[in-house]
Amino acid sequence: MKGHILLIADGRSPTARSWIANIQAIGYKVSLISSFACQPPPKMIHYHHIPLAFSQFSAGGGHDKKSQQTGLRRFIKRFSPIFQGLRYWIGPLTLPKHTSIYQVLVNRIQPDLVHALRIPFEGMLGSYTPKEVPFIVGTWGNDLTLHAKGSPLMRSSTHRCLQRANGLTSDTYRDVRLAHQWGLKEGSPALVVPGSGGINIEGIQKAPRFSPAHYDIPDGQPIVVNPRGIRPGSVHQDVFFAAIPKILEKYPGCSFVCPGLGDVTQAHDWVAKFDIEQHTFLMPNLPQTELWSLFKASQVFVSPSTHDGTPNSLLESMACGCYPVVGDIESLREWIDGEKNGSLIDPRDPSAIAKAVVEALDNKDLREKAAKLNLSIIQARAAQDSTQPKIDQFYSQLIN
Repeated sequence: MKGHILLIADGRSPTARSWIANIQAIGYKVSLISSFACQPPPKMIHYHHIPLAFSQFSAGGGHDKKSQQTGLRRFIKRFSPIFQGLRYWIGPLTLPKHTSIYQVLVNRIQPDLVHALRIPFEGMLGSYTPKEVPFIVGTWGNDLTLHAKGSPLMRSSTHRCLQRANGLTSDTYRDVRLAHQWGLKEGSPALVVPGSGGINIEGIQKAPRFSPAHYDIPDGQPIVVNPRGIRPGSVHQDVFFAAIPKILEKYPGCSFVCPGLGDVTQAHDWVAKFDIEQHTFLMPNLPQTELWSLFKASQVFVSPSTHDGTPNSLLESMACGCYPVVGDIESLREWIDGEKNGSLIDPRDPSAIAKAVVEALDNKDLREKAAKLNLSIIQARAAQDSTQPKIDQFYSQLIN
């Protein structure tokens, strides 16, 4: 084994579990402190759960299905934007009571390196790592562009985390630049790779053919997929649903498939508001293989975000040949050239989304050229064969 990595992460997250599998494949031993209760990933040396910032009350905050259906959790899910704002103010205040437990665990586990996979709130806890142990932090999506600005305590806790960090991993070059502004020391090692650790091209290619009939989706009609779920303040799903009637004017048989929104009351309200029930399919989170199959069967991927890193779902959909329509923001311009391999749109404008989707559906040649280019981009920059050696070199540098 090359070393023992202690990860601090949401152990339920497919992205975190993919990172774990990737570094295990390289040859590292892995222990996990999870901010949410979950079934431990395979081959963990140690597993512990520390509930951070009221994670035990979050929707899906436990792995027991009955506990997830309590009235409190349903209430929190229904009003998630409000509770996200409260979490910015109160969440950092809950960290000190966990620091002594965390430090005891670090001393007991004796890792060669601690790696928090995002700043709020796992990296904030990791900032209390004993000084003799190397500590690195990752940024995902909105850590520095949205969450860090959520309250004065979020600002100070983000600053403390990056000042303590000996290195940084990120899914976007933008965050490497911003991290130095937030306190990361100049010259600190930084690595830019997908938050999952790398895209499984072989697994995507082996994913079975998608069966629309299994989900009561009309066969032989265009499919537009939006798997971004609910992310208050960053992904504007209300705008996406407002665009659907405009797309249906040109493509009345089009289906709009939304994994991750099946149990979100707000999404059902939007569907009813725009009278698009017959064309919109709000689905639960899908197993990874089924999601890849859906991407391969879809013509267009839509992500109307104003704050984002590099969504793994975007990279996976690009590898599957799905044409991307995404918010025109800095992090996504690292992957999408609006003249060649996708469309960059105003994520707050339903007409802009509808226009880009219709243009993509109208132009099969455009989609095919983009699919070929996007696969080559993913293979060169995001595939596991490309990312795993970079992760190995980065970890080795910090451990040694």
